Amino acid sequence: MKGIFNIRQAQPGEEGLVLEFIKRLAEYEKCSSEVVADEATLHQSLFVERSAEVVFVEEDGVVIGFALFFHNFSTFVGRKGLYLEDLFIIPEKRGRGYGKALLKYLANLAVERNCGRMEWICLDWNKQALKVYRSIGAIPMEEWTVQRLDEESLKKFAQS
Repeated sequence: MKGIFNIRQAQPGEEGLVLEFIKRLAEYEKCSSEVVADEATLHQSLFVERSAEVVFVEEDGVVIGFALFFHNFSTFVGRKGLYLEDLFIIPEKRGRGYGKALLKYLANLAVERNCGRMEWICLDWNKQALKVYRSIGAIPMEEWTVQRLDEESLKKFAQS
């Protein structure tokens, strides 16, 4: 990290910035067509319902990355956990420790909130991220696979 950096919570009125980072992440993950979120939906989800939270990392006052997370629950642990949905650092700032700083910030938040776990998923081709995750002690859950019902499948199944 070269400049002065700061990690802070997103505020109402920054929905456009959150959406910009979501779109940049989707482009990086080669799934831009899947983004249907808009500023109004993000406002409702983040600042009214508080379904999720966003933190930004800034360098010299300029936002260079974000993390979006929420709480889940582990029946085995019997406590909530912190689930990291997305973490993205702009390409020209990668490899300088900002992603690890965001992870550490979230780990501290999870400890403060008495979470039993912190979990996330990572694309298997993202070797740079996987290297960082191994370096902080994250353990891959190789015997588990993610299952998903998208909105269309969810509605179809619910009505069957």
